[in-house]
Amino acid sequence: MLKHLVSAAIATVLIAPLAHAEAMKMAVTTSFENSGLAEVLLPAIKEDTGIDVQLLVVGTGQALRLGEAGDVDAVLVHSKAAEEKFVADGDATHRREIMYNDFVLIGPEDDPAGIAESESAPAAFKAIAETEAPFVSRGDDSGTNKKELSLWAAIGLKPDALGDWYKPVGAGMGAALNTAAGIDAYIMSDRASWLNFGNKGDLALLYSGDPLLFNQYAYLPVNPDKGDHIRNDLAQNLEEWLTSDRAKELIDGYRIADQQLFTFNAEQTDASQAAE
Repeated sequence: MLKHLVSAAIATVLIAPLAHAEAMKMAVTTSFENSGLAEVLLPAIKEDTGIDVQLLVVGTGQALRLGEAGDVDAVLVHSKAAEEKFVADGDATHRREIMYNDFVLIGPEDDPAGIAESESAPAAFKAIAETEAPFVSRGDDSGTNKKELSLWAAIGLKPDALGDWYKPVGAGMGAALNTAAGIDAYIMSDRASWLNFGNKGDLALLYSGDPLLFNQYAYLPVNPDKGDHIRNDLAQNLEEWLTSDRAKELIDGYRIADQQLFTFNAEQTDASQAAE
């Protein structure tokens, strides 16, 4: 009898950590999920903190709308102006930069618009427009789409005034890349999604390096005033983990084809906040 009681007590101790795992919802961009980094981070988060992070994978615009409605506990996106407005409107307690990568321009290997030799990202977009080479746009109000639209604006063009060669698909990064591969079109992607994309076809990375293509990801805990259901406690714990040495090791160490996909910079944000 005593043996059975001891065995039951041991089993209870072993199972207890799992029973205490708690779930929170986080809206993230399709580019973050398509990169494969989520598959690395989420198991480590659960192991280290006991938090089961449930992702809602959407574009940045939709992610922020989910936060505004109080349907998620936190948001991880990449559109600074929209994020700052989100905080200013009282939808998030604050904005915390976590990591960055960059956007790149992808297109047919033979590069009919000649963007590989462009002096800047706007110049590359101008070359595409002048040749009316097929261009696939996310068209989904995502962070990637917002950046793309800003580059068209930089050369005085509005996508709704472009011809049939401009093809908005209203889809995530992976689906948009598949469309571009299917019709040999140009497309702007984040570097991580491109490297993790398996259906490259005749597409190639043709242009990168312009500072305008810098791509910062930030974490925004949703304002707990939106309701008692908001797990701000878990959101705070997750933020502590995302800015930890453990997160830095995993983020900086994530590679595809021996290329680093993201660079952790939460420490730099801390320093800038202290300076302010």
